[in-house]
Amino acid sequence: MALPLHSLLFLFASFFLLQSPAYAATCSDCFTHSRAAYYPNSDELGTETGQCGYGSFGATINDGDVSAASDLYRDGVGCGACYQVRCTDSNYCSDKGVTVVITDHGSGDRTDFILSRRAFRKMAQTTDAATSLLALGVVDIEYRRVSCSYPNKNITIKIDENSNFPYYLGFVIWYQQGMKDITAVQLCETESFVCKLLDRSYGSVWTTTSPPSGMLSLRMLFSGDDGDETWVVPINNIPKNWKAGDIYDTGVQVN
Repeated sequence: MALPLHSLLFLFASFFLLQSPAYAATCSDCFTHSRAAYYPNSDELGTETGQCGYGSFGATINDGDVSAASDLYRDGVGCGACYQVRCTDSNYCSDKGVTVVITDHGSGDRTDFILSRRAFRKMAQTTDAATSLLALGVVDIEYRRVSCSYPNKNITIKIDENSNFPYYLGFVIWYQQGMKDITAVQLCETESFVCKLLDRSYGSVWTTTSPPSGMLSLRMLFSGDDGDETWVVPINNIPKNWKAGDIYDTGVQVN
């Protein structure tokens, strides 16, 4: 039995909507078009004063393939996220592009990314093409979020230099892995299991006054764009006599 005309039109419209940009925007493998610049007064690596709070580590993580982000910074939630970025001029640009880590907040001439010079050059096909890209200063790009991977590295925390035992504790999270954001952090006393929710001071820096005492268990909430959330509890604890400037390996990796 043939379908009525209005039913055929409805099916066609439904198919069209599924192919529309609104639907495509939900695709994790899809690229978004934008523009990118690079730090004009930096060396090949990133900046040591980025607003994610990484310090000198932020200049060298991912071998210096890093970037500042504008809207993707998301009030610090976007710190540590990884993106594949590739320019679109086939005369100069490779298909692979470069994978960068967000370590700073900033924007240029309608850009979503301000790359380190090293990362900007790596979008090119050849050394000569890289020189041409740098001369342009700002280029059209497409980007997508990808999983962060640090072989042989666990998620690590560095106690902030301004921390003051036992009254004030702050730390920054290094080597964030996978494709999810760290949206909440708790510290729990290992003996009493009393937990305290920390504040995101800025970027990837988490702080608390009157921190729990004794040996501390760290809990991190990883949240995905699809609404999936998972609490991750590292293997290693923070020593009860933690000190400003100390670095602690959590012993955990996240895919």
